[in-house]
Amino acid sequence: MLDTITSVERESRTNLLTLEEFGAESARIGREIADGYDRYHIDVNEVDDIDPLPHRFLVKVGKIGLAKFIAKEVLMYFPHFDVIFSRPCTYGVFSGPVGGFAPRPKLCVGCLRCTVQHPDFVKVLPNPKMLALGDSYTTHGHIAAIDEEAKRGMVPVRGQGYRGRFGGPGFDGMLTDMSEIVRPSRDGIHGRELIGTSVDIGSKPMHLSFDENGSLLDSVPDMFTIQIPLVFDLPPGDLGSDALAKVIDSTSNLVDTLACLDANTASRLEMDAPNIVPVLAVEDAARASEFHAARLVELEGWDAHAFEAAINATDAMVGVRIHFDEGWQGMLTNAVDSGAKVIHLLADLHGRDQDGTFVSDLFKEAHMLLIEQGRRDTVTLLGGGGIVGADHVPKAIISGMDAVTLDLPVLFAIQGRSRGSLKHRDKVRGKLPKKLDHDWAVQRLTNLCGSWRDQLLEILGAMGIREVRRLRGEFGRSMVVKHLEDEAFGEILGYHGGEYA
Repeated sequence: MLDTITSVERESRTNLLTLEEFGAESARIGREIADGYDRYHIDVNEVDDIDPLPHRFLVKVGKIGLAKFIAKEVLMYFPHFDVIFSRPCTYGVFSGPVGGFAPRPKLCVGCLRCTVQHPDFVKVLPNPKMLALGDSYTTHGHIAAIDEEAKRGMVPVRGQGYRGRFGGPGFDGMLTDMSEIVRPSRDGIHGRELIGTSVDIGSKPMHLSFDENGSLLDSVPDMFTIQIPLVFDLPPGDLGSDALAKVIDSTSNLVDTLACLDANTASRLEMDAPNIVPVLAVEDAARASEFHAARLVELEGWDAHAFEAAINATDAMVGVRIHFDEGWQGMLTNAVDSGAKVIHLLADLHGRDQDGTFVSDLFKEAHMLLIEQGRRDTVTLLGGGGIVGADHVPKAIISGMDAVTLDLPVLFAIQGRSRGSLKHRDKVRGKLPKKLDHDWAVQRLTNLCGSWRDQLLEILGAMGIREVRRLRGEFGRSMVVKHLEDEAFGEILGYHGGEYA
């Protein structure tokens, strides 16, 4: 009996040791897998300005009034020179060699402390040169934000909190649901939990059918993945230089996204690569055969014969660029009927169609049109027009887009300047910095992508959403200010609706 017990104990100890070794080996393998996992990340680095924006304020100091004030201070506080020479500005506007006689307005943040203390001889005014940037839609505020994001690559959070509009025209009329108190665990920006920003480009069947042997009867998903829902669009107007094309090419390859380039430019610069999307005129559709490495080519407009010619000329996906002109719904339906897997929808650069409907409503209409037809997942929708702020990206995706395209933000990220109205794509006039250093510009654009992605992660985290794909078409995650005002004030005498100019 003792021998039997001893034998059983020995066998149990052997099994226990084996389990311990197995656990240790499993932990070691798991650690190796974890250490080898490369989480997607955009490397941002602060870069210096080469053409700084005009400073925001002009600081005007009356020299006679300042001299009288200093004389009074000397008589009153002599010999306490620390009091006499104190400066009424914590930001250093009056801390130059001669103090207020030569103020430094580039340091002014507009706190107005100096004007409150000395209203008789100090004035702080908006700088007309700053106010002249951009136009009525892409304002100097948007340009300054883009410039700061491209410089630092950081989410521009300020201690004062949000200083923008809680309502207004365009995307300002949409608020997003931020239920952070209810679901605080999603924290992708700090890396404590993964939130995916990758999106699929291409087509997925609405359902799978199998035969009795388990083989697929229908088509399989035909798609590829990019890591951020941001695609570089054709440079508008006269901005399509070779230097900018090379910058966009390098940046899109670095952050793993796509760059739309004119097919002639792409061919001339020998940019045949997976990250390049050649854009062809309908009469040049057969030239799709020139691009062997491209995963996607786009036709500028819908034409059934041109689409068929492009399909026959290349193995890449063929997408269609459709502007929100009259009859766009029919063109969208026909393109999807013909097998288009990517539709690139475009409003003007103020985000409106020819009737003035804003792009968020247009995106929703396109999204719902495909849902009603029962084939939303068979096509990828890219949306462009009016996307000039980081918050516009999630709002466009909520409105039904899979990804958005960037046009004017590219210009302002590399400190270009515009002239006149920025409404119509073909009429945009601007200039790039004279000494456009390639590596500098690539880092600026990379910083912008990193900043906008981080702000997207902040919104997704606050909503408790684990990947941006789940945000598409989630209308319930948004609140339209006009609807809220109509609901709250609709029965009050004198209220005529929350319309904005």
